[in-house]
Amino acid sequence: MQKKYIILALTSSLIVALDQATKLYVHSHFQLGETIPVLTNFFNLTYVRNPGAAFGFLRESHETFRSLFFLSMPPLAMLTILGILRGVENTDNVQILALSHIFGGAIGNYIDRLRFGYVIDFLDFHWKEKYSWPAFNVADSTIVIGVCVLLLIMRRPNSEAPNPTGLSG
Repeated sequence: MQKKYIILALTSSLIVALDQATKLYVHSHFQLGETIPVLTNFFNLTYVRNPGAAFGFLRESHETFRSLFFLSMPPLAMLTILGILRGVENTDNVQILALSHIFGGAIGNYIDRLRFGYVIDFLDFHWKEKYSWPAFNVADSTIVIGVCVLLLIMRRPNSEAPNPTGLSG
């Protein structure tokens, strides 16, 4: 087995384990909506159930549509990542890790959707109760990290940048 697939499997497994462990803790130790301040006026742990996507996107859409959409998109995204990874050089550890973070995060949130029909969020950042960022979780964090790294790779001058899609062209 190629090194890049081993990195994908190990990184994704660690992300899924951490994501599911933190969500299990919140789900079993918090009441829905319960908040515990961690850093006053900045960060709380708050148990939220998100039936939509990031930032509640599609939260208000019809339940049947939401279910079909959110149950079909993660497998498609994972297949796409595997297709992209096929074209990535075994030595391109940065791109392999970025794709692995997205892959692991997608699995973590997909598990929630299959189990509960929603995603458990709990990381609640805000500024003095005036400005609030929508709650998120470990899986969301790793997806954002992976996407940001891929965007940075794509911004490199062409002579230095590996092809982020893994496709020649």
